[in-house]
Amino acid sequence: MRYVESLNQALHQVMAADDRVFVLGEDILDPYGGAFKVTKGLSSIYPDRVLATPISEPSITGFATGMAMRGLLPILEIMFGDFITLCTDQIINSATKFSWMYNEQVKVPLVIRTPMGGRRGYGPTHSQTLETLFLSVPGLTIIAPSHFHDPGNLLRKAVLSERGPVLFVENKLLYPKRLSQPDQSGRIGDFFAEKLFGHNKDYPSISLSLVKGERADVTLVAYGGMAPLAAEAAFNVFMQHEIVVKIIVPSLVKPFPLKDVLPSAQESGRVVIAEEAVRTAGWGAEMASQICESAFDNLSKPIERVGAMEVPIPSSRPLEKTVLPQVSDIEKAIYRQVGV
Repeated sequence: MRYVESLNQALHQVMAADDRVFVLGEDILDPYGGAFKVTKGLSSIYPDRVLATPISEPSITGFATGMAMRGLLPILEIMFGDFITLCTDQIINSATKFSWMYNEQVKVPLVIRTPMGGRRGYGPTHSQTLETLFLSVPGLTIIAPSHFHDPGNLLRKAVLSERGPVLFVENKLLYPKRLSQPDQSGRIGDFFAEKLFGHNKDYPSISLSLVKGERADVTLVAYGGMAPLAAEAAFNVFMQHEIVVKIIVPSLVKPFPLKDVLPSAQESGRVVIAEEAVRTAGWGAEMASQICESAFDNLSKPIERVGAMEVPIPSSRPLEKTVLPQVSDIEKAIYRQVGV
């Protein structure tokens, strides 16, 4: 099953399971089915609960927040993650605040789905990774499944179980990818895989290593669309220099999955954190800070972060490749950690 199919199937399942579930967004009705076809087929089966909205992200976010406060389970699709900037007031000052402001007399079980990331030549205003803007907002959960997770399963849990607002991030390049799930022996291709539930039982991290049971030389942390790049980098450095890398791929971006990352970081003493966004004030910066606070004495080298250049993302594919982090950037960071 492909990533996009898993999400589409999950939407069909939650709408069948609970008639309080509504899907809202721009251009989500059939036959179009959304910009990336995640909502395809929904409006044909549930015409009264799939709502095509005006092109006004602040309005529809506020509308969905009100629906959630009235006991419904709205799923709002923002067509491109770049447009999440237009939703910030409703998210930061309304959806995440009302439960506290009214002494938990109201809940806001709102799920906001949005595609993030570049590498498709969409240019500076349709290619950004902006979930980092919301890392310091109390009361907001951020989930960003990789293809090593089951994104549909995580979406079902977010819709049917969470009682507060959720930002559900879907990397654009993952939509057509086939899911990489562990086989009966616990392997995903060449990697030994393990689910980590130390931080959250509903949104696990995935641990990947080419060598089972051996102490890793470097811990590599990456989420969402950076996961396939991290896996390729880990494979390359092992084949070229026998450097053993343990990859930790969280599905939960916020709250920060420290308990899933810390054991490997303490054991290896060397950590690389890769993200598609710029490094300044990013997810990697906070993750590195939390690791240092808990395991500074265990680190052999300063934590290294890999991220995008601090310039707008170009439409030109060659220039875009220069701006966004690549497999080679992760490899170089790993080599610096071990002194190669």
